[in-house]
Parts: sequence; structure tokens; C-alpha cells
Amino acid sequence: MEEANHSVVSEFILQGLCNSKELQIFLLLPFSILYLMTVVGNLLVVILIITDHYLHSLMYFLLANLSFIDFCLSSVTTPKLITDLTKENKTISFRGCMSQIFFAHFFVGGEMVLLVTMAYDRYVAICRPLHYTSIMDRQKCILLVLISWITGFVHGISQLILIFELPFCGPRVIDSFFCDIPLVMKLACINTDTLGIMINADSGILATTCFLLLLISYIYILLTVQLHAKDGSSKALSTCPSHIIVVVLFFGPVIFIYLSPVSITWLDKFLAVFYSVITPLLNPAIYT
Repeated sequence: MEEANHSVVSEFILQGLCNSKELQIFLLLPFSILYLMTVVGNLLVVILIITDHYLHSLMYFLLANLSFIDFCLSSVTTPKLITDLTKENKTISFRGCMSQIFFAHFFVGGEMVLLVTMAYDRYVAICRPLHYTSIMDRQKCILLVLISWITGFVHGISQLILIFELPFCGPRVIDSFFCDIPLVMKLACINTDTLGIMINADSGILATTCFLLLLISYIYILLTVQLHAKDGSSKALSTCPSHIIVVVLFFGPVIFIYLSPVSITWLDKFLAVFYSVITPLLNPAIYT
């Protein structure tokens, strides 16, 4: 009996964005359009940068990687969200749930490190323009991008390992439109307070480190331009506002969700939609 009670469930039930069937039908078209725009916008940026030899610089190479990650990140949860808007019973298999958790953290972790790489690229271009070509050569740029993908993969795997072996034997309803780790942990048959601390520490260290590096980079850039104002620096500085806007839009919801002491369901859902659906759409628009 004890072994049966602690068996892993075969599927979870998603509550979705809302309970109103009319509102779900109303949201179907807007979310479908947003996802289509995200896919087309990000892939268009990638294809344009690949095919146009005038855009074969390191800054645009990093932008192409960011657009590809945004396309992947939006594809982790949005297609499932759209199809579930047409269903009365919204379910996801256990493996599907674990896949969402892994890939969401994989792409989010990779994007965090990639944003730091882009900030470093702007730092070198503005603060050390005469040495830019020697410091940010193509080999180093490719290496930094590989590090961002590897970091994202390690982060995703570490999150998956911590939650994959949890026993689920009771309620299997997730009050969201995708499998978010804090909500999945609430369904476990054991006390997950210690595990929650480990998971938050894992995510928190990565997010805080990246955010502090970004903050230091842009403060140093602004101070450098203010002290040594030059036409070249001012021109390079004009590329920074787009980076800063994307950083705020990306890190703001993530930090609030994972660091807020109080969980407000509707606000958590809104912020989850914002960073998984809206931000990947805004990034190519802001940069282009």
C-alpha cells in the first residue's frame, strides 16, 4: 500500500489561465497571433543576419543567438497554452511536464548568460574601442555563446534532477498553464522545504550573478562615456538602451516570481505569460 501511494502519477491536470470557457475562446486568437509573430519575428532576424553579409559582425551574431533562444523559449509553453484554450480537460503527461521544466530552465539560463555576453560586447566596444577586434574576435565570441548554451543545459539538468524523483500520490492539479517547479513541488507526498531552498538557491545564484554582472557592466559603460565623451563612444552607447530594456523586461518578472514572499495566483500567471509569451516577441522588435 505504501509503495502504491508513493508511485509517480502518469499525468497532471493544468488549470490554465482562467476557468471561463468564453474567455478562453476569446484569448485563443490573440495568443495564436502573438505566437505567430514571435516565431516569424525571431526567425526572420536569424535568417536576415545569416544571409546579409553586412550583418556578419559579432554584435549581430549575438543578436541572432538571442532571437533563436527566444523562439525556443516561447515554443516550450505557448503551443500547449494555445491548444489547451480549446479543451475543457487540460492534461499533461508526467514526462511532458518534466520536459517543460527542463527546457524552460535550459533556455532561460542560456539567455541570462547570453545577455551578459552581449553586455560584455558593448563594454569592449565602448570602453576599449581600439582593442575591440583583438579582444572580441570570432573565436572568443563563439566560445562565449557556447558557454551560455552549456550553462543553460547544466542549469536545466540540475533543476530536473532535483524534482524528477519526487513521489506524487495525491492531488495532481497545477494551477497554471504550464509546469512550474514551485507548483509541481506542492503536489509531492513529502516535505519539500529543503528541496525548495536548493532549487531557489540554484536559480537564484545564476540569476543574481548574471544580473549583477549586467548592472556593473552598464554602470561602468555610462561612467566611461560620461568621463570620456567621444563621438565613437556616444554612437556605440546608442545601442545600449535596447539591451537595458530587454534586461529589465526579462529579469523583472523572473526575480519577482521567485523572490516574492507572497504568491498571488493571477499575478504569477500574468508574469509567467509576460516572460514566456510577451518578452520573446518584444526582443526582436526592440533590437531591430
